[in-house]
Amino acid sequence: MNLDFSDDQKFLQSEARKFLEKEETIKRNRNILETTESLDIDLWNKIVELGWTGIRIPEEYGGLGLGHLELCVIAEELGRFLAPVPFSSSVYLFTEVLIRYADEDTKKELLPKLVTGEIIGTIAVTEDFLAPSNSNITTKVENNLISGKKIAVPDADVATHSIVVCKTEKGIDLRLIEHECKSIKINLQDSIDGSRGHFSIELENTPSKLIGGEDNGWELYESIINQAAVLFSFEQIGGSQAALDMAVNYANERYAFGKPIGSYQGIKHKLADMYVALTLAKSNSYYAAWALSSDSSDLPIAAATARVSATKAFELCSKENIQTHGGNGFTWEYDCHLFYKRSKLLSLNIGSLGNWKEKLVSNLEKSNIN
Repeated sequence: MNLDFSDDQKFLQSEARKFLEKEETIKRNRNILETTESLDIDLWNKIVELGWTGIRIPEEYGGLGLGHLELCVIAEELGRFLAPVPFSSSVYLFTEVLIRYADEDTKKELLPKLVTGEIIGTIAVTEDFLAPSNSNITTKVENNLISGKKIAVPDADVATHSIVVCKTEKGIDLRLIEHECKSIKINLQDSIDGSRGHFSIELENTPSKLIGGEDNGWELYESIINQAAVLFSFEQIGGSQAALDMAVNYANERYAFGKPIGSYQGIKHKLADMYVALTLAKSNSYYAAWALSSDSSDLPIAAATARVSATKAFELCSKENIQTHGGNGFTWEYDCHLFYKRSKLLSLNIGSLGNWKEKLVSNLEKSNIN
């Protein structure tokens, strides 16, 4: 079992880091917060040109035909630089649903357009601020027409298509819709991180197309978010590492009573706690990446473990980064608050920390029974 990335994957990560640093992505994030925009179109177009949107898409549809590990290293760098782009919603979720469950005609129609950036996708699940489950989905589909309301849908204003999790008489379906339909209303919702816009979607007899089998949509959705949890964990460890680096640099540069504040025991403890949490998250995320890339039966447990530890690490690192900066950490001029906002957003985007702890426990119980 090899839990490290290959030389080619490390090179891809290095080049991604150079690109995002050159593009001053954190500065772009700040610019988005100061405007009414919900993403940086220029940065997104450059990412499309680099081919990142087609990493997992097979070559026969115009993609690069690479694996999940390549996505993991890209995710880590996007998290490190807080990229204000719809990469996670369109690539981790929407694209993966199509690759795994769409019919051939749908793949031929949409996957090449995802590669070129002609379309952007997202996924609509949550309703009424409840943790989504197969028992509380109320958005209905009848005769291929969907009616209902979804909230907290990421990047819905720039997306051209959505995968909607909806209820049938016998179960749950995954349904594809196009946002150009007049029966769709999209409204901005308040979010702690305005650089990643979230929206409500109201549907009234909106035409849809079935993705995957009938009435087994929840099982398919669970499989997709297990996969997405691994990718988001890498995004979280990227943000955690950036927050730790900021804290260490400031602790070495800031002097109090004639000494760097990093020489004081209280600051040392904070930095050590951040390092330990991040190292644990990395270990769990690397194992989850192996489970994902090898299609291991351990993936549900590995994904939940990575999700829980990475969420905790990013929350701790972003919080203690603010504390290490003292009063400066609470000002708009410093970037500390940007990482704290993103940590809070990522802790909820595919289910809360509590939900993932429950998943971890239930999957461990299943493995013990089996």
